[in-house]
Amino acid sequence: MSALFTKDTQAIFWNNNKSAIQRMLDYDYVINREKPSVAAIVAPTADSKFDKFFYGPDEIMIPLYKNTAEAAKAFPNADVLLNFASFRTAYDVTMEAVKLKQFKTVMVTAEGIPERLARKMNVDARNSGVTVIGPATVGGIAPGAFKIANVGGTIENIINSKLHRAGSCGLVTRSGGLFNELSNIIAINADGIAEGVAIGGDRFVGSVFIDNLLRMEQNPQVKYMVLLGEVGGTEEYKVIEAVKNGQIKKPIIAWCIGTIAEHFSTGVQFGHAGASANADAETAVYKNKAMAEAGIFVPTSFNDLPNKINEVYNDLKSKGVISEIAEPELRTVPKTRRSKNFICTISDDRGDEATYAGYPISSVATPETGMGIGDVISLLWFKKRYPKWATDFIETVIKTVADHGPAVSGAHNAKVTARAGKSVVESLVTGLLTIGPRFGGAIDGAAQYFKHAHDHNMTPAEFLDYMKKEGVPIPGIGHRIKSLRNPDLRVEGLKKFANQYFPATPLLDYALTVEQLTTSKKDNLILNVDGTIGILMVDMWRALGYSETEIDEFVNSGTLNAFFIAGRTIGFIGHVLDEKRLAMPMYRHPFDDILYDVQMADEI
Repeated sequence: MSALFTKDTQAIFWNNNKSAIQRMLDYDYVINREKPSVAAIVAPTADSKFDKFFYGPDEIMIPLYKNTAEAAKAFPNADVLLNFASFRTAYDVTMEAVKLKQFKTVMVTAEGIPERLARKMNVDARNSGVTVIGPATVGGIAPGAFKIANVGGTIENIINSKLHRAGSCGLVTRSGGLFNELSNIIAINADGIAEGVAIGGDRFVGSVFIDNLLRMEQNPQVKYMVLLGEVGGTEEYKVIEAVKNGQIKKPIIAWCIGTIAEHFSTGVQFGHAGASANADAETAVYKNKAMAEAGIFVPTSFNDLPNKINEVYNDLKSKGVISEIAEPELRTVPKTRRSKNFICTISDDRGDEATYAGYPISSVATPETGMGIGDVISLLWFKKRYPKWATDFIETVIKTVADHGPAVSGAHNAKVTARAGKSVVESLVTGLLTIGPRFGGAIDGAAQYFKHAHDHNMTPAEFLDYMKKEGVPIPGIGHRIKSLRNPDLRVEGLKKFANQYFPATPLLDYALTVEQLTTSKKDNLILNVDGTIGILMVDMWRALGYSETEIDEFVNSGTLNAFFIAGRTIGFIGHVLDEKRLAMPMYRHPFDDILYDVQMADEI
């Protein structure tokens, strides 16, 4: 692998660190990325399904997931995990990501992961071909392509440090703070970096100096490398050996900080957990000397590092190894941005023609398209284009539930309101407000309880016992008039449609076995029209590939009742218009249909 990141790289961000994510998105916008670098966020404690962020002047929605597995499944092309978990959970998060076999790179920002766990984490990742950046790191960057979180600082600093486009230098450091400082030094004294990684300050990190330098050796954009080591450890000697045996041929400029340590009479630890020499070979002075002897460019001091970078850069440029780099056009992040109050993901009325889920209305509404009300519902309610059998079923449901006569409560309310001189809208609303648990709610209940029983492999007898213990009559079972001997033709029609056009009807088949048991007790305990609709809707969604979780969300959110509402609206309006057409007078209920039982009130 010659480069960790490209302009198509997308990451899953573990922990909703909003400022770090926004900085990534601002960088994406400035460098003209086609798609945001953050595909999804894992936020285990969040109740929301998404969060809003700015992308230039506009806002975008980034989905939130409870765990990494769900996010990875939703975005299979996201191959970077940015692990911003605390040191208490960072190990578990990384190990899960490694086991998923999707991520090529995992960045771990937490500092202080127990060393035993860090070593196991790094070994498992290496054995799985996963590059770990960190722990205790700010991450890395491929200028002009992808940057991790806060690397480079503000947009102004990024542009000043030439991190907005690829330069010629490959930069590897331990320190995150000095990474930003060195990026600026390289920009001033050369043409910027092509790729940079801060490997992390903990004693045991995932990818070490040699891993990154060997990769940069294969990256054609990298013409030379800068290595900033430090006192402590022996990782620099692996680089020395690679230079000696010819694995690394590109020029390396290197310096180990901490040379001041030789002036102390006792051992001193500098900042990072690994920055402490336990032997002469681990001192900065010793390592700098060994690197110089191997042919690596080593300045006389850190202050001399800029001059050494400029010297090597100009030499390579004079030899034609490095060419002039054209500056790309950049976009500017607005100084002021306003968050939107409302979100719409189903339709768009901007432009020349409004759209339903991306489809121009003219492509849906005209007869020659062959699309009907079922197609409109699938687009606006579910943001998907359903196949014809499914949209035909939706229309069948709408037609079936449109009107069940004037006596039902909703139609009665609509008629009474119309006779009071109210408008169509006011009369319709009074009818719709009766829809609920006792009127139309059986559709929701049937789907919920029959699905629960089927999902838990209950036999019909176990299902009946379960509902009895719950103290709930089985929704969707029973009819006041219809029975086995006098079947409901609407139910027969729905079953016939499903048997002819549905790919499979597992829940309906299960419900019919339940019906055999209930009708053995009483012949009117049949599967009624509400139950059939609710059960077949679940079968439809299963056949369309929805997950059980998604179907449960449809049921719990009242989607099934929405079909009843949409259909019954047609009937209610019909009754309202019927009252208007007949010019019916104000309605008053007859006295003889009311049981009056009014007692004299007690005096207190």
